[in-house]
Amino acid sequence: MEKTVESHYTSENLTERITEALSNAGKDPEKLRLKDLSVIDQLHTGGHRATLDLAEKAGLTEKDRVLDVGCGIGGSSRVLAETTGCFVTGIDLVDPFVQAARFLTRSTGLKDLNRFEQGDIVHTDFPDHSFDCIWCQHTLMNIKDKAALFAEFKRLLAPQGKLVIHEVVKGETDRIHLPVPWADDHGISFLKPWEEINLILTRAGFKQIYYQDLTDQAKQWWQRVKAAFQKMPEKPRPLGPHILFGNNGTYFGITMDANLQENRIRVVEAVFSLAQG
Repeated sequence: MEKTVESHYTSENLTERITEALSNAGKDPEKLRLKDLSVIDQLHTGGHRATLDLAEKAGLTEKDRVLDVGCGIGGSSRVLAETTGCFVTGIDLVDPFVQAARFLTRSTGLKDLNRFEQGDIVHTDFPDHSFDCIWCQHTLMNIKDKAALFAEFKRLLAPQGKLVIHEVVKGETDRIHLPVPWADDHGISFLKPWEEINLILTRAGFKQIYYQDLTDQAKQWWQRVKAAFQKMPEKPRPLGPHILFGNNGTYFGITMDANLQENRIRVVEAVFSLAQG
């Protein structure tokens, strides 16, 4: 299953193509600001603002050791490091993503606050209690065995640690419109209702301390994305989702908007602590 998920995201020569796209967009690939990358590394619902808002709600500080699971090309990891001063370790199954994350982090001057590893987030090599916070942003959709994942999260968290979640979850309908950012095939999409995810977390030893349903905000955000794509000229701009997802990326505004409007998916955020006793 991991290989199937990996093949959905794997993009050949990704770092080279990002570098070329940045140059074509008038950016210096060796000297970047975070905002130069937002159209390719903040593709989760709500974009850059959603990451900043959730980091504030989670109360992250420069003392925290954060694990960004399913980090992609490192967008959230870099935002957290720059805005809070915390040290962020990113892990992703897809090696080209990890290689691109390392390059872009060097180019944004954040390599002292970020590191990136390739690996399976359900079975990591990190020592017990390595992190004060686990950051899980649009990752659960590709994980079938969520109980095993949450058990690994519990192992990795320090006693006073937090689990921060910003996720797409199942709505009222089993089938979703494809393609979406996490899947172009139903066989790699493992959505569950939030109530079921919350129950699995509770059984794993987590206690919910904050929760918000962001579906209405998500609808507005994806409608703006859809409108932006509809206004786009036939030839795509140098930078955009197509760099990572190819032609599929041009459909995300349409499919995500339809999935949200038809209540096939919902978007939520939450913060959990380890239950005491």
